[in-house]
Amino acid sequence: MLIVRSAALFVIAALFEIGGAWLVWQGVREHRGWLWIGAGVMALGVYGFVATLQPDAEFGRILAAYGGVFVAGSLVWGMVADGYRPDRWDVTGALICLAGMAVIMYAPRGGN
Repeated sequence: MLIVRSAALFVIAALFEIGGAWLVWQGVREHRGWLWIGAGVMALGVYGFVATLQPDAEFGRILAAYGGVFVAGSLVWGMVADGYRPDRWDVTGALICLAGMAVIMYAPRGGN
């Protein structure tokens, strides 16, 4: 059950961080204005809070593992929001990142 909770928190964190960064991008690069930028900054703040809800107490481990989720989530976000089509190397890289994330977060540690 802890793994399911942890995985769900990673997905929620990804939505807020990637979404927040995308909103800032839209506000600045696509000239959508300060409202978009402000919403993005707020979403990024929520991301920081969601990361603290992980059951593991190691900041470095959480952020390192989240990197794999961020890579894969960014590609998915690009597909949904911007019509980006990843190639096989994008997909391969994302799968490698997710495998690394799983090792970092969920490998047995003998009591740790």
